[in-house]
Amino acid sequence: MAGGRRRGGGGRRGGPRQHPETPGAASSPAPLSPAATAAQTNAGAAPKSGRSKKAPEEPAQRAPDVDSLGFQAMDRNVPGLSHVILQKLNMKSYEDYKSAMDGRKSGSDFGIRTYFDMFQKMEDTFKFCVECKKLPDALPDPKSLRRCKRCQNVYYCGVACQRANWPMHKKFCKKLKLVALDRLVEWLIFTGDIPFPTDTWTKPARDVKGWEDWFSMQEQLEEKLGAIVAGRYMTLLWANAGKPRPEEAELRESIRRLVTDFHSRPLTIGLGLRLFGIDPLTRPLTVHVVGASHVETLNTRLTDYDELTRMFPGHQGMEMVMVGVDVVDGPIMRPPLTTLAPRGKVYLSSYKGLYHDFWESHVETKLAARPDLVVGFHPGFHACPDLLAGWLPTLLLLRDYGLPVLFTVYSEQELKASLQILVELETHIVGYASNPFASLRPEQVYSSPNKPPVYCSSHYIALLGAEALPGAQELEDDDGWQGGEPSAAAVAGGVAPGLG
Repeated sequence: MAGGRRRGGGGRRGGPRQHPETPGAASSPAPLSPAATAAQTNAGAAPKSGRSKKAPEEPAQRAPDVDSLGFQAMDRNVPGLSHVILQKLNMKSYEDYKSAMDGRKSGSDFGIRTYFDMFQKMEDTFKFCVECKKLPDALPDPKSLRRCKRCQNVYYCGVACQRANWPMHKKFCKKLKLVALDRLVEWLIFTGDIPFPTDTWTKPARDVKGWEDWFSMQEQLEEKLGAIVAGRYMTLLWANAGKPRPEEAELRESIRRLVTDFHSRPLTIGLGLRLFGIDPLTRPLTVHVVGASHVETLNTRLTDYDELTRMFPGHQGMEMVMVGVDVVDGPIMRPPLTTLAPRGKVYLSSYKGLYHDFWESHVETKLAARPDLVVGFHPGFHACPDLLAGWLPTLLLLRDYGLPVLFTVYSEQELKASLQILVELETHIVGYASNPFASLRPEQVYSSPNKPPVYCSSHYIALLGAEALPGAQELEDDDGWQGGEPSAAAVAGGVAPGLG
C-alpha cells in the first residue's frame, strides 16, 4: 500500500511468508526462521551513500500496521501463539518485533547462542496441536506434543486429536513435508550457498516460457546442486535441526524450489517489461517496486536482481527503486538515481515512505526518474478495508498517470478479490494470468496449516491507466498475447486468464 503492505512476496528476508488466514483477514506475521534470524544479525550495517541532490527531511508517514493485523489474525486461530513467537525471540512486546523487522536488533538480542538454539526456537513456534489448537503450556504435560512422522511439520497433543484430524491432514501431508523441509534449507540463502551462480541466458527471453526452460540453460546444474548438498552449511543444518537428514534427492529438489523463490521477483519484473513491450536493450529503464517491506529489503544484496542482466544481456541499464514504509536500512538504502542507470547494470535503491509521498517529493521534483514500470508483489489491498484505504491514494495515482503496473497475488481467490476492487476503481486491466515465474516453493497458512498451499506471485495482473475507452487498442507483445479487460460479471463468475 503505498508503503504499508501485508507479509508476502519473497520470504528469505523475513522468514516464511504467510497469506490470509481467511478471506478478508490480514495475514499472520512470519514466524521465526533461521534465515530471518541470521539475516537480522547484520541488517542495517551499511552506510547510506552520498548523492549530489538530497530531498528535504520529511516526517515519517505510516500506513495501516499490517503486522499487528497479522498478529490478531493468527491469535484468532491459535490463541496465544503470537506471545509464543515473541517469547522465543526474546521479545517483550510487539514493538520489539517491529524493531527486529526494521533491522534494529542483532542476532544476540534474540537470546540465540548456537545453531541448535536457532533451529530449536524456530521449531518451537510451530508447536501447537493442529486439531484442538492448544499450546504446550495449556497441556497437563507440555512435552506431550508429538510431530507427524510423515510431514515433520504439524503437531498433536495426543492420539485422539491425531485421529480426528487425519481425514483433513492426509490431503495436505505430502505438501506440508515440502514446506517443513524448505523452511530449514532456506537458511542456505543467507549463508550464500543459494542461489548458485548463473550465466547469461542462452535463449531469448521470449523463448523462456517458465522454470523448466530456465533450468535447462544452467550449465553443470547437477554439479552445482551436489556441491550445495555436500557443503559445510548443509552439514551444519542437519547436525542442529533436530530432524533426520532427508535423502539427497529431496535436498536437491528443495534447493531447486528455493532457487525459484529467490529469482521469482526479478524474473517477474522481466516478464512485466516484456508484457508491456518495454525493451531494456533500447534505453535505460526505471522500475518502482511499490509497497516494498522487509520481505524485499532485509539483508538484500546489491546483486540480488542481477538475473535481469542475464535475462537481457546488453541492456542499457536498469534501476529498481524499493518504496515502502517498512523498507529496511542496509546496502540498498541509498537515494534513487538522478541520472541514467549504469549501462549493463541493475542498480538497487530505496525510499522509506508512502509511494504517493515519494512521487510528490522525488518524481515530481526530478530527484528520481519517472518509472517505466511499477511492480507490487502481493500488495494485499483486498484483505481488509484498512489496507485498501492505505493503498487507495497510490492506486489512483497509478491509474491517473497511466503507468504500466504489474501486481502479483498468491492464489486465484486473491486474484478474483483484487480484480473486483480494480474494476470498481475503473482501472484499465489489460490482462491477468498464471505467472510462469511463480515461486515453486509451497507456503502454508502458519496457524492453520491444513489448507491448500499457495505459491508466491502465482498470478499477475497487468494494469494501464483508467478504464479503456471504446475502441482503445489492447497491449500486445512479440509473442502475440493480448489482454482483455474483465467485466465485473466476469470477475464475480470466475477467473479466466486474459494473458498467457
